[in-house]
Amino acid sequence: MLDLGNYELLWPADVFVAEVEHIAAAGQSDWTSRAEWLLTEAFQGEGTCSDFKSLPVRTLRTVDRWGQGAPPATGPVITQWEWLRELADRAQEVRQFTAPLPYWPRRREGAAPPAAADPSSVRLAFVRLIIQMQDNGYLVEHFGKACVDDYDDLPDAAGILELRLDVPGLWPLRPEEWDEDTFFGLVEVFHDLVSRPRDRSFHAFNGCGWHYKEFHIRPARMLYRWRVNRILADAGLHYRLADEGEDLGRLVAVTDDARANLVHRAMAVTDPDIKQRTAHAIALYRSRSASVEEKRSAIIALAGILEERRDLIRAELGKPDDSALFQIANRFEIRHRDASQQDDYDPAFLDWIFWWYLATVELTTILAHRQQTSGW
Repeated sequence: MLDLGNYELLWPADVFVAEVEHIAAAGQSDWTSRAEWLLTEAFQGEGTCSDFKSLPVRTLRTVDRWGQGAPPATGPVITQWEWLRELADRAQEVRQFTAPLPYWPRRREGAAPPAAADPSSVRLAFVRLIIQMQDNGYLVEHFGKACVDDYDDLPDAAGILELRLDVPGLWPLRPEEWDEDTFFGLVEVFHDLVSRPRDRSFHAFNGCGWHYKEFHIRPARMLYRWRVNRILADAGLHYRLADEGEDLGRLVAVTDDARANLVHRAMAVTDPDIKQRTAHAIALYRSRSASVEEKRSAIIALAGILEERRDLIRAELGKPDDSALFQIANRFEIRHRDASQQDDYDPAFLDWIFWWYLATVELTTILAHRQQTSGW
């Protein structure tokens, strides 16, 4: 059994596990080099990769998840694949790397508390992240890689960013020149540009360095969102990159964990039409710049789904409950605009009704599934 106290994850555990699963599924003969690169990226320091490299090699001869069917080990020595498999199986137990706690001079009585993050420090943290991901090959697919054998064919990185944001001169990154819109725009643009190289090779001639290949966007974007969201949260900014939905990878207003979980559950619907309409309503409502009219439109979209499920609601909850549900949207100048509508309410009311309707959409999805599985 591994002593997990020796290791600290720099990545979310589920992203690391997914990349190990990819190595297992691919079953390639050079899997050990891919594993070494993964361990170098995903763990703090060199110790994790060094431990892996010190073990005896076994050829990975399987395409299933964990190498079942590979020849059994002889003797008590654990092999590289068995070690990696156990590390992935127990990834949730591995400690996440965090910055060191303040040292004595900062902790002593009377010391001033740390200052709140200012815009310049947040932007510098973001630039450090982009430079780190660039150094690890995550921008090579779009920005290319300088090589001593070929300096002439590199893409125009500044031009790529200008094409997406309509702002010239954004590369190299100069955060002191950005306004808020440019900063947040770059946060979203780089989400769409990163891709993780699952393999690399070293070009020793004239100190050229690592060359990267086999790029994949899903793990890169998951990792990017996780890291950027930590930067934004640490700075006390009330935005985060959406992890799912129509607005995936776009900045949205932060909600509490319960409502974030509700979004996830409401999106777990098999009907593609309902899923698309729900995703559109969520994206409209939680947009960083959502207006009152857009929030009303989001609520109307959810009300439309509930109207289609009115018979289900009546059958499961009763007709009086069904009437109360739609009375809110019909009488508070949300779906209709006439003299009979009540319009002198606080816009915060929209927040309450949106989340109530979204929770009801999720409830009706559960009820519909229950009816289908029970043979109604």
